[in-house]
Amino acid sequence: MATVTLNQFDKTYNPEKKDSFHAVKGINLEIRDKEFMVFVGPSGCGKSTTLRMIAGLEDITGGALKIGEQIMNDVEPKSRGIAMVFQNYALYPHMTVFDNMAFGLKLNKTPRDEIKRRVDEAADILGLTTMLERKPKALSGGQRQRVAVGRAIVRKPDVFLFDEPLSNLDAKMRVQMRTEISRLHNRLNATMIYVTHDQVEAMTMGDRICVMKDGNIMQVDEPLKLYNDPQNMFVASFIGSPPMNFFSGHCIEENSAHYFVESGSKQGAPFKVRLIHRLAQAARKQNNRPTVFGVRPENIQISEVAGDETIEATIDVAEPMGAESYLYLNTPTGKSFIAKVEANHVFNIGQSVHLRFNQERAALFDEETEAVVK
Repeated sequence: MATVTLNQFDKTYNPEKKDSFHAVKGINLEIRDKEFMVFVGPSGCGKSTTLRMIAGLEDITGGALKIGEQIMNDVEPKSRGIAMVFQNYALYPHMTVFDNMAFGLKLNKTPRDEIKRRVDEAADILGLTTMLERKPKALSGGQRQRVAVGRAIVRKPDVFLFDEPLSNLDAKMRVQMRTEISRLHNRLNATMIYVTHDQVEAMTMGDRICVMKDGNIMQVDEPLKLYNDPQNMFVASFIGSPPMNFFSGHCIEENSAHYFVESGSKQGAPFKVRLIHRLAQAARKQNNRPTVFGVRPENIQISEVAGDETIEATIDVAEPMGAESYLYLNTPTGKSFIAKVEANHVFNIGQSVHLRFNQERAALFDEETEAVVK
């Protein structure tokens, strides 16, 4: 297997024309040997373009691609030691499962005994042994995707590339297939690069996650590090469901204590909450600067008493979910936000509640740069 290194990796479409588009903007990233790296981000962020450049399906405008110790910019796709699994299964409908998996090996004139050995081995790994004589029309969507994965496995590549391979499956099958792909990674001990727009797939599958936006890398980190310690507002909002709540305002100091004050409006008085622990340290750097207070819905709790570390809000909608309830709330200024709380209360629309933020899990962001303040 091998490391994959992107150095000032760049892609511009139609660079000499007025309608040029800068899809990937000089990114730097090292994907470690045997690592499962997930690229995630919204549509148009450059994640699939990056994968296709690694595969050799798109020309590299600038920078360098290394697989292992070899520069691959001008190497033909078939010689890069990669195998790719697409969103579309791209199986030959007139061929059996065996022949679909063996097709690439036959083109490379691999000996017949070796083809059978590799296909049988891949079929055993993927649970396809009893289906080798079937044709694609006799398979479910999940089984077809396994065949596409098997076609990649038999090539014994240095790097596996997955381009949103589960998008065509229903919700239940997606859960099953992402578990199977994770299990496959552990069994093959291979370098895998996986592209998805689904943050749940990213969080559950990746050793590390590369979050992209507008052709740039916003943060590369382990899943829980991304969730607990986002470096900017984009990562904080993209990772986590429901997304992080953001309140605009500024920080002030009064009587040696630090406070976050929500931006005001004509509707009502802004809330003011005393900052403690590390947020108080961050507030010193943001004194009277435009600041955003970020807190995840699951880090907001109902408080039985009011205090300078609580805020008051009005329930707009309450959704009991069984073990927990989603509360859609408004601050007195009219700012809407979500709290995810234990379902040990009965909540009513229009009810006023006091809320406490878990400040150990909250963050302050500079409103201008959108970077986290530490």
